[in-house]
Amino acid sequence: MLDLSAFPPETRRLIEAGAVAGVYALFCAGVAVREALRAAAVRREAKALSQGAGEPVLVAFASQTGFAEELANATAKALSDAGAPVTLRELSAVTAADLTGRALFVVSTTGEGDAPDPARAFIRDVMKDGVALPGLRYGVLALGDASYAEYCAFGRSLDAWLARSGGQPLFDRVEVDDGDPAALRHWQGQLSLLTGVTDAPDWSRPAYGRWTLAERILLNPGSPGGEAWHIRLEPTDGDAVTWQAGDILEVGPRNDPELPHREYSIASLPSDGAVELIVRLMNRADGQPGLGSGWLCRLAEVGQTIDARVRTNRSFHAPDASRPLILIGSGTGLAGLRAHLKARAALGVRWNWLVFGERTSAHDYFHRAEIEGWKASGLLDRVDLAFSRDQDSRIYVQHRLRAAADILRRWVANGAAIYVCGSLEGMSRDVHAALVDVLGTELVERLADEGRYRRDVY
Repeated sequence: MLDLSAFPPETRRLIEAGAVAGVYALFCAGVAVREALRAAAVRREAKALSQGAGEPVLVAFASQTGFAEELANATAKALSDAGAPVTLRELSAVTAADLTGRALFVVSTTGEGDAPDPARAFIRDVMKDGVALPGLRYGVLALGDASYAEYCAFGRSLDAWLARSGGQPLFDRVEVDDGDPAALRHWQGQLSLLTGVTDAPDWSRPAYGRWTLAERILLNPGSPGGEAWHIRLEPTDGDAVTWQAGDILEVGPRNDPELPHREYSIASLPSDGAVELIVRLMNRADGQPGLGSGWLCRLAEVGQTIDARVRTNRSFHAPDASRPLILIGSGTGLAGLRAHLKARAALGVRWNWLVFGERTSAHDYFHRAEIEGWKASGLLDRVDLAFSRDQDSRIYVQHRLRAAADILRRWVANGAAIYVCGSLEGMSRDVHAALVDVLGTELVERLADEGRYRRDVY
């Protein structure tokens, strides 16, 4: 190893800077190779799906957390296996000219009736009154959660628009409540009728791995808000598990049939040796802990086995490492932002800005030492904190964004990506409104279309 102590300080700095640049160049080359391989694999899969002698089918999907994309892939494969030529496409890439012949739509609804972020371009550019689709025959698989008032709202509105525009339904809309296996079997049954293949096996439930609850730490003792816990889950079977910043951990149902799966933003990287989460303990109307958060934060014992699986969430994967990154979130939304910061730290990529909000600085500054260490090291160029209860007037992250409007415009002009993680109701809506006020509707929409404005909201 080269001993730098013999060199003058200026020479040492030049050598160190060159080393950092070399490591970064190697990283960029590795990213380029991985992206090229992934693109080649996508092209091979698309070509394989397009083979067949039957009537072509478009399978379009709009996914917020990746589940709709999984089901769209399974749908496309089932049709292709039955001999139909299939085009699999994200809804944002579908035009009105594509909507002819047979088309199947797999779409989710997020929060209280909102469309997934990747559907924005389709809604804006295609889903308009006056569009005529007389040659379209379609089916809709609408994903939702019946515990929300606007259940399957986007799937229902898409279905209504397709019919209003002259499309002919191939079958009644299929609605899936929180991954209900019976509804998915019904969808498979409709695919069987379309293809004439009636002996295809049912889609099985996801294969969950075994994870050990290795650590549980209360992050906010004394907080005026609900408890927030740092949860660490280590793979039990010894198999290497990989994921990227932005991916999701799906915790499988227990023996209790009341508990469906739950999804949590991952706050760590594979190099940490475990999935780490930030989980808010939720309480039901009767005061009892929520089924999912109560299990992870109270009932499961440290050392106990948890069934879970990592699920890819492409819509929240990292931007190009050369881009500045603005990370905005509140509460447990810090989890998804933390993973991105850890990834940037591992690469030595700077020009990062964190905007984080919670109730009090004294009790709710999650992972404070880590964030302040990143600030001191230069990984974080800027940190704006909004602790709403630390002053008489409430201050939230959207207020910090408006106060830094000129800086926000400058970062975006320099190519920055904006990533938002946390509550859909309240925080993300107010942040979106602040971004529109500061940047303008047209620019915000363009950032979304370019993948420079992404959200992991729940």
